[in-house]
Amino acid sequence: MDHKEHWEIIYTEKQPNQVSWTQETPSISLQMIQSTNLPTSAKIIDVGGGESNLVDHLLLLGYNHLSVLDISQNALNRCKLRLGESGKNIEWIVSDITLFQSEIKYDIWHDRAVFHFLTEPDTISKYKSNLINALNDNGQFIIGTFSDLGPKKCSGLEIKQYTEKTLTDTFSPEFSPIEFQREDHHTPFGTVQNFVFGRFQKNNSV
Repeated sequence: MDHKEHWEIIYTEKQPNQVSWTQETPSISLQMIQSTNLPTSAKIIDVGGGESNLVDHLLLLGYNHLSVLDISQNALNRCKLRLGESGKNIEWIVSDITLFQSEIKYDIWHDRAVFHFLTEPDTISKYKSNLINALNDNGQFIIGTFSDLGPKKCSGLEIKQYTEKTLTDTFSPEFSPIEFQREDHHTPFGTVQNFVFGRFQKNNSV
């Protein structure tokens, strides 16, 4: 089974309260996006957004240039259905992030819980290259991954854990860290997963 098929099945068979990554309010993501001090007209892409509630909150805050990318068409369809008319201006993108080629330059790239599924140097390199190409000069990159205290598998798949240092090393020299936060994410079924979040600035001189 390839990755796309895996995630299409997940988003066909399971409801939000049956998957570990569901968050009613993605507080750290929202705080970091607002901490960029960019206007609500900033172009934001939520990578692996799927059924995430982040886009709902961003719409309520007045952000109006939003894109949501996911490998699963089923996930995006469910998000569209949930948002209804309020999501009519969102750009919906079905793509594997390692194959994503953007014609739009974004001001903010947000990724909670996609990057840690990339465990091979080749896929990590492709992700980084696509990030660099898709982000505007002076753009910011916000990422949340399982930390060194988090799970080693998710949804039956192996993941790669990160620390503040290994995230910095992975995305340097093209990106410089601005801030880090840790979060104990309480899943819908009562377990705890530790995440490390980082906000990075793109270095235009590199």
